[in-house]
Amino acid sequence: MGVVIALEDKAQGPGITGLLALVAADMDRVNQTILSRTGSDVATIPEVANHLISSGGKRLRPMLTLATSGLCGYTGAGHIKLAASVEFMHTATLLHDDVVDESDMRRGKLAARMLWGNETSVLVGDFLLGQAFKMMVEVGSLPCLDVLSTAAAVIAEGEVMQLSVAKDTETSEDDYLAVIRAKTAALFGAAAELGPLLGNRPKPEVAACRGYGFNLGIAFQLIDDALDYGGTSAKLGKNVGDDFREGKITLPVVLSFRRGSQQQREFWKRTLERGEIEEGDLETAIATLHKHRALEDTIERARHYGAMARDALELFPTSEWKLALNDTVDFCIDRVY
Repeated sequence: MGVVIALEDKAQGPGITGLLALVAADMDRVNQTILSRTGSDVATIPEVANHLISSGGKRLRPMLTLATSGLCGYTGAGHIKLAASVEFMHTATLLHDDVVDESDMRRGKLAARMLWGNETSVLVGDFLLGQAFKMMVEVGSLPCLDVLSTAAAVIAEGEVMQLSVAKDTETSEDDYLAVIRAKTAALFGAAAELGPLLGNRPKPEVAACRGYGFNLGIAFQLIDDALDYGGTSAKLGKNVGDDFREGKITLPVVLSFRRGSQQQREFWKRTLERGEIEEGDLETAIATLHKHRALEDTIERARHYGAMARDALELFPTSEWKLALNDTVDFCIDRVY
């Protein structure tokens, strides 16, 4: 049971307190921008948008845009609208994800689709994407527009890729990683890349920030995968075992399926492929994952990508921004909800 202890233990070190302090003033401006841009004469739009936007998300992605802007010495105001754009893109994908995945909960409360329906959730997501691109155009940086529009396309590709591997227990680790690189890491990487682009920094610095964000995004998602089987509802912001009940094939399952006996593989096929879940199956799933060290190894892979994120920042001289970004890697891997 060592994984459960590791996942629920208090994270060591400063976490993201350093990052939060550095970006606090800018995040206030980002939040004001977010609130102003969710306004619409169609009353349902701000209702649905604010239901999710105000529900306690960490806003980690827009904070990366603000932090890399600081790291690269940017002194303008474009990073505010771009950070808000990043958050809108993320929120839109969550609204769309919950419809595709038929999720009931999001951040500890009913998903928007459960309150307003699938059609409204999808369309409000589209509205937020439109607002995001409007703000990108207002900033007037073609390189930044290119990065975020490319990320939007890649995220959509990741969604379609996920559909192709959904409920397929034969999914390989490479196939699964390809999905999360597109669905999660692409936006993390794009968010971190905006700072050096705004600051007109040289290409190696742009690539370093992109590499930092991209690898951080993979680590972040892998820890989410492990937490679904080893966390608690209060700390997850959703029900423990949601991935299991929704038939999601995540890395712990991929590893356990590959290492398991024929009987254990049949268990995963019955529960995840056919959706025939019986009382006690979640406990069996968790025990099986522990037996094959699937959670431990998922966390180890997350640490590997976290180390790659830290390595990417070695190009930059020591600063409070660099230290805060390195601490953020530790937070994402050891985080407690």
